[in-house]
Amino acid sequence: MTLFSLAWLLGKPTKQRRGPLLLTAGAYALVSALVLTVTAGALSFSRVQNDLTGMYQVLAALAVVLLVVPLAVLGSAAARLSARSLDERLSTVRLLGATPGQVTLMTVIESAAIALAGALGGVVCYAGLAPLVGLIHFQGSAIGTAMWLKPGVIALVILGVVLVAVISATLGLKRIIVSPLGVRNRVTVPRPKWIRVVVVAAIILMIYASFSMLGQFKSVAVMMAVLLGGIGLGLGALNLVGPWAVGLIGRSKLKRAETPDKLLAARMILESPTQAWRQVSGIAMTSFVAVVGGSGAALMNTVGADSSLDSGDALLAADIMTGVLITIMVSFLSVACSTAITQAATTLDRSELYAGLDRLGMPPATMEAARVGSVMIPVLGVGVGAAVISGVLVFPLVGIAIIMAPLSVGVILLTLAAGFGAVRGSVALTSTDRVLKTR
Repeated sequence: MTLFSLAWLLGKPTKQRRGPLLLTAGAYALVSALVLTVTAGALSFSRVQNDLTGMYQVLAALAVVLLVVPLAVLGSAAARLSARSLDERLSTVRLLGATPGQVTLMTVIESAAIALAGALGGVVCYAGLAPLVGLIHFQGSAIGTAMWLKPGVIALVILGVVLVAVISATLGLKRIIVSPLGVRNRVTVPRPKWIRVVVVAAIILMIYASFSMLGQFKSVAVMMAVLLGGIGLGLGALNLVGPWAVGLIGRSKLKRAETPDKLLAARMILESPTQAWRQVSGIAMTSFVAVVGGSGAALMNTVGADSSLDSGDALLAADIMTGVLITIMVSFLSVACSTAITQAATTLDRSELYAGLDRLGMPPATMEAARVGSVMIPVLGVGVGAAVISGVLVFPLVGIAIIMAPLSVGVILLTLAAGFGAVRGSVALTSTDRVLKTR
């Protein structure tokens, strides 16, 4: 039997595997569609050439950089789901005598095939979204046909999605090749260390000192560089301290748990704080950027309404506010999708646990409340925490924005609330009842 035949036997869409396969392919389709749409939107700013074109392109590049994290979370969720569905089957093949090279090749074949199918579906979704997104106005006119990418760019995005899938699946093979029984037995992962907090505290002090000196810089370019550098360092600090913070939240909830569902939710969080952080990292970073960027955009929008400004500056101020809102919405959409994907995979992984709890007499409603709590507790904790940290870093800017542009700040807060609601809705797409009914 050839490796291709064996890969087909392992990966063919049987009744049991049809759901995970469709979910994985759909995840890659979402990743591809969003990446293509965001890329097209960023490139569209070159359609109008004037004195502010360079500024628009810099801001577009910043928006793309900020969206890299939630889109990467969505892409990695899809890749992990694909790799997770492979782990147990490949570990079985490894135990039956397959060589590491054979296992690697089978992984590459199946992961690439699923990702390619999903990416092609994403191109179709992008083709449907492009005319709608083209109606959005920037630089005084609708984006229009500038939303259509060249075939070469589309091909590069498809290739990138396939490569991410293959690399993610291949990296996960180390556990299978070295110790296939470790996959079967689901070995636990180490907890994040508290030393991360010390490093993050130093970074926050550095950012605060840099932002405090913004008014002393005479060059706008230097001010932008310091601001962007501070945002970048802040996002890096959040990613560093995130797993530790999620673990701290889980331990706090565990100590104060008064009901079975709260106790089980805390234990689910503590099962893998790093994995729990991956689900909510996009929310933390979106909240951080929303407070910093949203406050600045609100002030610029107020200044832009001043009749003494020329039309170009007023248009730029309005476009920045539009860009901030779009960035927040796309980010939350990515997080909601990745949460739905991760929850579907995690629920399937915990099917034996739920079945055991059901036999012990635990009501399905209690299990469902625990599952929802294991997601929403970190979501609210890190989302609010990130917003508070960013508010402290740019406290003067936030205070002025609330006084001078309360309506704009209110719109941003409503957008954030809608984003949290979208994440909660994505969690509801999966249910423990469905898992129990299939067993």
